[in-house]
Amino acid sequence: MAITNGGLLNSVAAPQQQTLSSNYIDFTSTATAGWAQQYLPDLMEKEAEVFGPRTISGFLSQVGAEEAMSSDQVVWSEQGRLHLSYKGTVVLAGDTNGTFEVTTDIDGIALTTTHGIRTNDVVLLASAGKVSKCLVVETPGSAVVSLESYGEEVLTSHAVTAGGCTLLVIGSEYGKGQAYTDNTGTFKSDKRTALTPTFKTFTNKPIIMKDYYEISGSDVSQIGWVEVTGEEGQNGYLWYLKAEGDTRARFTDYLEMSMLEAEKAVAASLIGFGDDGQIRGAADADVNAGTEGLFAAIESRGNLTSGITGVNAATDLAEFDAILAEFDSQGAIEENMMFVNRATSLAMDDMLASMNSYGAGGTSYGVFDNEEDMALNLGFSGFRRGSYDFYKSDMRYLNDKATRGAINTAAGSAAIRGIIVPAGTSTVYDQSLGKNLKRPFLHVRYRASQTDNRKMKTWTTGSVGATTSALDAMQIHYLSERCLVTQGANNFMLMK
Repeated sequence: MAITNGGLLNSVAAPQQQTLSSNYIDFTSTATAGWAQQYLPDLMEKEAEVFGPRTISGFLSQVGAEEAMSSDQVVWSEQGRLHLSYKGTVVLAGDTNGTFEVTTDIDGIALTTTHGIRTNDVVLLASAGKVSKCLVVETPGSAVVSLESYGEEVLTSHAVTAGGCTLLVIGSEYGKGQAYTDNTGTFKSDKRTALTPTFKTFTNKPIIMKDYYEISGSDVSQIGWVEVTGEEGQNGYLWYLKAEGDTRARFTDYLEMSMLEAEKAVAASLIGFGDDGQIRGAADADVNAGTEGLFAAIESRGNLTSGITGVNAATDLAEFDAILAEFDSQGAIEENMMFVNRATSLAMDDMLASMNSYGAGGTSYGVFDNEEDMALNLGFSGFRRGSYDFYKSDMRYLNDKATRGAINTAAGSAAIRGIIVPAGTSTVYDQSLGKNLKRPFLHVRYRASQTDNRKMKTWTTGSVGATTSALDAMQIHYLSERCLVTQGANNFMLMK
């Protein structure tokens, strides 16, 4: 079944802030309308709100917090994994029983000699269909580690394909009186070295967003015919208040959309800014453009799922079981919030309904007794699988045709179905404050000081009201300087 939109939807904001014939009743024509008519038209004064709530902001207010900053960037660090686990290749040549050549850590980050495997470590060596317990007998200053197996003479039964094996340190074993030295009593760094905890440092920079609304002094005194209301609380008959409120609401949405969608400019993009604030090429730029938004942070440091069987693969539990397995390997945060588009939300409802023995016949969703006068609830707000709780919510930004909804339609397999956000807080070391702090996984940082707060600045200039310039108009300016901090992105899931 095809659905066709009406052709007269007022879906594009007028680029001019003035009274237009397309917006107001025209009384100047001389044919069948206007003053040539015997009677004035029956005017319905109140504006019809045909698009419902038009704003999409609110996501970050539900899952994050806001905090002031006074620098050009925010720096934070995140702890590394506690245990030593690596990917690599079993190499049979060059050693009696076999060696393990480290290629990456367990998360796939390339390594050379910066591993933590030491002599006398007891390790588990695993490849397809085989697990061996081995003792590390030599760790020269390279990625190659010499092993001796407890249960077999050689390691020929293991896969020798590149990166085909996993090694996990489970402890150590020493002989009586054996020390971290060679037989001459000299300390040898390749025998045993102290392990230093590692952490990763991340940065993000704020971007400056601006907009303004302008209306001439003459039009400010114009009385409109239509009673208006808006998302910003504006109401009454003065038409320019409606336009100013829409501009403010749109800018508020920009603040949230930027924090979701923004990304840092790479060198190849040739985007930057000079000291004068003007756009420059990368070679002449003093400040790089862009900031890391939520989607970019998850794609670079978090988890992605494209489903098990294709688009809207949430129609069975296979995808969620895969998501649970990945969360188990990460922070294992049990409470998660899902913000999804409409198609994915309905697919999840159908999936959960199919778990009910009566769901296939359409007689029962949930636990209740059906009655003829009862409104059947065909949706679910959440569910529990394994030890994880998922709370589902529709995300207007992913559905609205004027925002991500239309982009998703054109993006195909690159469309974003939703995001899974961990609930609760994370403990991180704040470089600016010099101490550990508990913060929500998501929070917005905005520039502020004792003299100026740039979270959301609004000021008025012009000749209307309090006169500030010779401009015979009112200009209302909006500005914000902010960035998003995505801590523990490994606990997030982007559904594409």
